[in-house]
Amino acid sequence: MSKLRFTEQPLSEWMRREGKQSDIVISSRVRIARNLQHQPFPMLATNQQSEEVLKQLQTVLSDERLKSYGKLHPVLLADLDELDKRVLVEKHLISPNLANESRSGAVFISEDESLSIMVNEEDHLRIQCLYPGFQVQEAWEKATAIDDIFEAHVDYAFDDRRGYLTSCPTNVGTGLRASVMMHLPALVLTQQISRILSAVSQVGLTVRGIYGEGSEATGNLFQISNQITLGQSEAEIIENLYGVVLQIIQHEKTAREKLIGESRLRMVDRVMRSYGILSHAAIIDSKEAAQRLSDVRLGVDLGLIDSVPTEVLNELNVLTQPGFLQKKFSGSMSPGERDMYRAKLIRERMGK
Repeated sequence: MSKLRFTEQPLSEWMRREGKQSDIVISSRVRIARNLQHQPFPMLATNQQSEEVLKQLQTVLSDERLKSYGKLHPVLLADLDELDKRVLVEKHLISPNLANESRSGAVFISEDESLSIMVNEEDHLRIQCLYPGFQVQEAWEKATAIDDIFEAHVDYAFDDRRGYLTSCPTNVGTGLRASVMMHLPALVLTQQISRILSAVSQVGLTVRGIYGEGSEATGNLFQISNQITLGQSEAEIIENLYGVVLQIIQHEKTAREKLIGESRLRMVDRVMRSYGILSHAAIIDSKEAAQRLSDVRLGVDLGLIDSVPTEVLNELNVLTQPGFLQKKFSGSMSPGERDMYRAKLIRERMGK
């Protein structure tokens, strides 16, 4: 089993920092998709062409402006085993698409893991910046500055009318995907979530699970991101997302106040039941673990429980994923074995 440093610790350094509105917004992310001119898109490229793209983009790492963002570690996907790839997906450092890529796929990862630059994924280049809490504007400013550095070294595929050209038509234009990961348990408990998310879809945004497109929303965690990349400027996309998220935050806060005001005892009971199950269960599957951790996080945010640091909950959200479980306990496991070790790990963390 490999010893890639980025797969050894569940909590990225950037996740330990304080973020705005962090009781509701877990993280903010901005991703920029780009392709090189005169090179076929990755899905059509030969191995040699993909190698050429990787070599060309690796030369940008020596730019002093890029170095100002800290050391970037090149990681070749071909050098990783399947478990390491899965862990990198669970930490959001690479996409599932890149994890399945065998032709010259790579990622450049910063020391604190807040910056990951994917090469030869669906597009030649995908620049991703991650921030704790509600800091989508800050993530955008960093991502666009890094994009400018790459653009100074390579020619992007660009059309005067359509904008930046990408493999998927839904990314054409700005190539920008901005998103926030939100914890919305009160809107779920008060049965308002469907109405809120339906309204979100009417203003050019989309809702996904924690691993993006095609993934399920578990543990009351929802990823809100822009759906439109063509016909709007980057500033308009960020502004639209920012404004809508502010409204969702307010709705969630109002729902939490209602829950604690009208049924405080029921909320205390729910939180403490989940805390008790997490602290004593002998087996627990990933879906139940996510829901119980959501209950405890809500209890912490509402001041109903003070014995569990938020950092522990952030860590457990990653540690309890299948890849990390197998990484920590050194081997492949059946679903039943994962449920047993997941419960063991949660008990240990809760006990501390």
